[in-house]
Amino acid sequence: MSKIEIKKFNLYYTDFHALKNINIVIQEKRITAMIGPSGCGKSTLLRSINRINDTIEGVRTEGEINIAGKNIYEDKTDIDLLRRHVGMVFQRPNPFPISIYENVAFGLKVNRIASKKSIIDETIEKSLKAVLLWDDIRDKLKKNALELTLEQQQRLCIARVIAVRSEIILLDEPCSSLDPVATQRIEELMISLKEKYTIVIVTHNMQQAARVSHDTAFMLLGELIEFDETGKIFTSPSEKETNDYVSGRFG
Repeated sequence: MSKIEIKKFNLYYTDFHALKNINIVIQEKRITAMIGPSGCGKSTLLRSINRINDTIEGVRTEGEINIAGKNIYEDKTDIDLLRRHVGMVFQRPNPFPISIYENVAFGLKVNRIASKKSIIDETIEKSLKAVLLWDDIRDKLKKNALELTLEQQQRLCIARVIAVRSEIILLDEPCSSLDPVATQRIEELMISLKEKYTIVIVTHNMQQAARVSHDTAFMLLGELIEFDETGKIFTSPSEKETNDYVSGRFG
């Protein structure tokens, strides 16, 4: 079942045409990877899915991005609600400089999802268990989140997204600041989470895309060159540009 449908989508930074007529259908409860050289538009496209690009001066868009059948670029869209359902995790972990507990509770309180302590406690435990962090920190919830390892901080950031009942998780190079061991753990986490969530990941690491994703989009100079099942993209792509990139001829 499709979760995200992008139709004839264009994005401009003032006069610069950053995304050019993007058409893509992302399926529910699958991991979709976006690959391509630096500056090709993959992070811009990812950030368009929850309209974070709106915060940049001079940005304008054309076309549609439909989530669960609704165009999120309609004027009546509740942006706060959209970003609650479509959570973003960035390249470098960005926990708040407060306790682990308050990091996860923050979204619950701000979005008025829960105010009763017992419900907040239950949601925090559930979210930290979902990211396989609970057993390590259950007795350290009052500890400042910045004292965690980078891998644990990234897991915490994913837990914050889960706590506010997001359905889609956007990951913008989530392992770029992590060592190989931590990267493997985050990849294993992604694979476990796709049972309940639709995940879209931007990555420069083609091996990572091959390991974790079901589908892969290859972008170049703001255009979607090819989108298909990951196995096909990496073994028998339809487009010469895709083949050149995945075979290491450029990029």
